[in-house]
Parts: sequence; C-alpha cells; structure tokens
Amino acid sequence: MRRARTVAATALTLFAALLPTPGQAATPPHGPTGWATAGSGTTGGAGAAADSVWTVTTRAELKTALGNHGDPTAPKIIRIRGDISGHEADDGTIRTAENYAPGFDLGAYMSCFGESGTTWSDTRFDYCKQQRILRQTGSNAEKLQIQLTVPSNTTVLGVGDDARLLGVDLTVNAGTNIVVRNLTLEAPVDYFTTWSPDDGAEGNWNARFDAMSVVTGVNLWVDHCTFTDGRHLDSKAPTGFHGKPVQRHDGLLDIEDAADYITVSDSQFRDHDKTLLIGSGDSRGDRDRGHLRITFARNLFANTAERSPRVRFGQVHTYNNYFTASTTDRESPVLSEKLGGAGYFLGLGLESAIVSENNAYSYTGPGASPDVIVADFKGNRFSDRGSWFNGRPVDTESVARTKYETTRAAAVTEAESTGTPVPDWATQDFTTDPGWSPSAAYAYHPLRSAAAVKSYVLRHSGAGRV
Repeated sequence: MRRARTVAATALTLFAALLPTPGQAATPPHGPTGWATAGSGTTGGAGAAADSVWTVTTRAELKTALGNHGDPTAPKIIRIRGDISGHEADDGTIRTAENYAPGFDLGAYMSCFGESGTTWSDTRFDYCKQQRILRQTGSNAEKLQIQLTVPSNTTVLGVGDDARLLGVDLTVNAGTNIVVRNLTLEAPVDYFTTWSPDDGAEGNWNARFDAMSVVTGVNLWVDHCTFTDGRHLDSKAPTGFHGKPVQRHDGLLDIEDAADYITVSDSQFRDHDKTLLIGSGDSRGDRDRGHLRITFARNLFANTAERSPRVRFGQVHTYNNYFTASTTDRESPVLSEKLGGAGYFLGLGLESAIVSENNAYSYTGPGASPDVIVADFKGNRFSDRGSWFNGRPVDTESVARTKYETTRAAAVTEAESTGTPVPDWATQDFTTDPGWSPSAAYAYHPLRSAAAVKSYVLRHSGAGRV
C-alpha cells in the first residue's frame, strides 16, 4: 500500500472542494445537498492526518485502510485506483464458487426441489443434504470474503475515471459521516443464491448481497457513483425454474434500520432488477419511523426494473432524476403492471412520505404508459410537482392515487371474505400532503424543464464525471 507522503494540509486541500459551508446546502460538484446536510452534516474524512490518507489498489490494501492503524473511526480518506475485486485473496488470486464450497452444483441443488421447484427434500437424491449444507457454508464463506465495512468519518474516493469495486459488498453498519464518491460499483454475484418456493405465485430466487448496503448509518453522501450489474446481467444468468433466469443479485443500494440523513446525487443505476430498497420490512416501523430521511437528486435510472426507489416509512425527496426504460430493451426490458409485468420506478410502501419534483421519465416501446411511474405497496402519501413523461407534463399524483385505491380495495375485499379486520393502512384515504416539506429542511434549486434534466443528468451523472 502506498500511503500519502504529504502533510495533512494536502489531505485537506484534496477534500476542501467537497465540503459545504456549515449550515448551507452547496451545489454540485462542491458538496452535498439534501438530507445529508442535516443533523451534524456530512464531511467524511475531512481533517484526516497525513498517515490516514491512503491510496489502495487491492482488496487487502482497502481492508487495511478501512482499519486505519487500529483507529477505524478516526477521520480518513481512502483513494481507490483501478479495479478492486471482492473475491481477491490476500495473495492476489481470485476466489471462485469452487473455493468457497467445493462440490456445490446449481443443477444438483435445483434437482432436490423436484421438477416444479415446489418442495425441497434432503432425501430426494443421496446428494441433497450435502448440497443444502454446501450452499449454506459457501454463502457464508463468500460473505466473509466480499463484505467490507466502512466505519465512521471516512471518505472513499475513486481516483480518475476508472476506479471500480467489482463484486464487493460495501457495507455501512452503524457508521456516521461517510462519503462515497466517484466509484463504479459492480453488484456481487451470489454464487449460492436461494430458491424460495413460497415466495410469490411460482417461487423466486433470493440473492444475498448488495453492491452497497446501509444499516443504521447516519449522515452519508453517495455522489457520482455508477451502480450496475456490469459484466453479469440477468440475461446472461443460467436458466432456473419455470424458464426464468437464476437471480444472482440483490440490491444495488439498500438503506434500512433507522438509517438517516442521506443524499444520493449525480449517480447512475443501470440494468438491474431490485435497485434501491428503503426500509427492510413492514414490521420494522418501531425502528424506522422518524428516520430514513433521504434525498435523490440528479441521478440516472436506466433500465432498472423496479425499486428506483421502493420506500417504507421514510421521508424521501426525489428531484431532477432521469428515468429511462423500454419494453423492448434487449438486455433489460421493463414491463409495467398494465403490460403484465412488475416493472415500476417509484414504489410507495407502508407509511412512506415521498415528495417528487421535476423528474423526467422516458418509457418507450409497445404499450408504454405512465402506469410505470408508480407502484403501490400500502403507501397513501405522495406528492409530485412538475414532472414529465416522454417530454410532456404528467399527472403522477393521479397515477399514484389510482394505484393506492386499487391496493386498498383488494385489502378490504380480502378482509370481508375472510371475516378479518380491515388493516389499519387500508382505512386511510390517499393524500397529496406528505406531511413534510423539503424546503423546510434544506435549500435546493431544481431544474425546471424535462430537456434540462435529461441533458444535465446524461452529461454529469456517474463515476468519472466529478
């Protein structure tokens, strides 16, 4: 590892352009805006000592830098050059599924469910119990290898336009004051993804690892990053039950468990299914209520099938983002509910309060309609102002209202047919009053035309454009 040989002043000069004036919301690219400026603010590793400015090129070096001489929460700046693989062993070799669980075979694992994939049996074949154990131990070994945790008071900064984390599960776990900037994060491939027969009408694959996950993290700024499946698109995955691809990815960026004061700006999310999840479950309100305050500003969502984002409980502000998808995309087609699919951009979950402003949606191909903008998952509070669909003003609130009323009617009908009480959430009316205002929390200056949003986001978002 090459530690910076400069004085502490050099570290401060490096980071000075990234910082807002205290109490003010700077404009990009100089510092964060939105919820990341609230609370104690977000400055990352500003003020790092000379020996806490690191330049790393391998996984082993990155892990050492995160440890920071045994003082992981002291201010530190970690500069990443080139590619770092999460599967890179300390000796430089790249570990594979065979290294994590010798003898595991996806086809053999699937055969233990039977042809329809409905019921697992340890005794269906003599190898089934072994395959079950190998899948579990292999998954744990892979997690131990690829998961790297970012501690408090850290800036992780890509150097140049080609810094990439490949197959790393970058995790914030109770960390505060963290900046992640100018990186491409290629989502990990779960070599030991799980088939869940009872998940949905036909069952589903459930992968374990995210490109980045935030658990109870506070004051984070994610800026000019590119999140993608990269070399491992779902279209290239092996075929599983019912002719569907084996889902090897979980989220690109998941935020949960009372995480708070976060801004994701000028970044790209590409070619992925379960893109951004905010709040881990409907039963977690005791932890998440009053938290999950997050801003999404000037990001590109390109061919993201769902969850861009999907929100529970949080006060989320999404503005000047550009969403683009097609029903006929060769690699990552997006089919909305009206077209018989499950594709959508914004997901309104339980007790969510989303404020949408001046977002531009481009959805093309046969049957494309504004139906794709919103999906409802028990969410009844949503406000939109000034957004566009295929270049023209769109009444997104009406789409959201219709979706909620359909969801609520189904819940009421089910309650009546089963003789059970109507759920509390289904007793509430849809409202365009989210109960909070972004302008009361921070200053921001949105672009006011669809053309300006599209042009800005396509020119400035993503890694390598700081």
